[in-house]
Amino acid sequence: MTSYLAAIAIIVPVSKINALVIGGGGREHAIAWKLAQSPLIERVFATAGNPGIAQVATCIRPAAGTAAGYLAVAEQVNAALTVVGPEAPLVAGTVDLFRAQAPHRKIIGPTAAAAQLEGSKVFSKAFMLRAGIPTARAVTAANAEAAAAHLDEIGYPVVLKADGLAAGKGVVIAPDRAAALEALSKLPAGQIVVEEFLTGEEVSFIVVADHRRSWPLEATQDHKAIFDGDRGPNTGGMGAYCDGRILTAAQTAEIMRLVIEPALEQMIAEGTPYTGFLYAGLMMTPNVGVKVLEFNARLGDPETQAIMHHMESDFAATLLHGAPIVWKGDPSVCVVMAAHGYPGDVRTGDTIHGLDDVTGGATVFHAGTRLGPRRGTVETASGRVLGVTASGATLAAARESAYAGVRAISFDGAQYRRDIGAKGLRRW
Repeated sequence: MTSYLAAIAIIVPVSKINALVIGGGGREHAIAWKLAQSPLIERVFATAGNPGIAQVATCIRPAAGTAAGYLAVAEQVNAALTVVGPEAPLVAGTVDLFRAQAPHRKIIGPTAAAAQLEGSKVFSKAFMLRAGIPTARAVTAANAEAAAAHLDEIGYPVVLKADGLAAGKGVVIAPDRAAALEALSKLPAGQIVVEEFLTGEEVSFIVVADHRRSWPLEATQDHKAIFDGDRGPNTGGMGAYCDGRILTAAQTAEIMRLVIEPALEQMIAEGTPYTGFLYAGLMMTPNVGVKVLEFNARLGDPETQAIMHHMESDFAATLLHGAPIVWKGDPSVCVVMAAHGYPGDVRTGDTIHGLDDVTGGATVFHAGTRLGPRRGTVETASGRVLGVTASGATLAAARESAYAGVRAISFDGAQYRRDIGAKGLRRW
């Protein structure tokens, strides 16, 4: 720890800088919360933010939710560092515009060409094959009708993936042909990847990448399904935990060798060097080793909430200067509280009670909230509302602190899983 602090002391600039976080969800709240703790940062700004983000950053709504609109805000607040949270601004070329028109303003994220790894599941699957990255067997179909012809070929259960961005809900696991046909009828029009279903332990593995160099973050496990026991439809994520025991040192080295390094090398070979956060959704299969389920071009949500709570070192120092990342020994757990109807027809406008009653070291990250009509009130504004996050000396202690925070909060129709991190308890 001493050597790390000494290194930071050398690179701290004479004057602090302003940082801008693009986005207004739980992931962005966690990023802003962590950046606000940095001795390198003078002020944190966010577009457009939410009531939680407003507690640690100044929220500014851009004139337009476009790359040009975000750059205008960065210019307005003199942001020397910009971190892009959601995937849509990346796919739309926000990084490209910043680098072309304001190269003196550092922005964290991939270019639009590189962000295709998330923006197109068809591109991503073909990229993995070109790079020799282990992944599930799959067929790409031009439309739902063509996809139906490949269902029996791939076998059941079968995974169906709509090509474009779908806020974490464009993937369906169908147990049989009838369910698969029904799912195909509801997926967005366009190309569909029909993929082999894999079994094992899912792991979210994220690195901060800069061409060939990369800094791995601590592994996390996301919980996608809406109900306990991984039952029900997929969501954007109902919770996650971050624990240094999820992967062994040997497994981490294998993932870097088989997944991350080939991906970064292939990006360079194709003329689109990768910078920013590279997220590999992995399946650690019992017999054939690691397989890549998906790539994302940004930090995960709700993984980020747990990762930021688990990080000991200065996140800004890593993003600005490549400083090493130091982790707490304490695991972290994030439990998502979702609105009535999620992930289907979501009801909004329910008043949230108890936000000030959360104690025990838990942090409440706001995902989908807004100010209520009465002064001092906060209400639900989207499907995933809050991410209650806590660390503890053990995973069990972290879970208890997080769920104690959840129990202190209430709003009509609130729903949450009660088994976030339980897989880790069973493993250790």
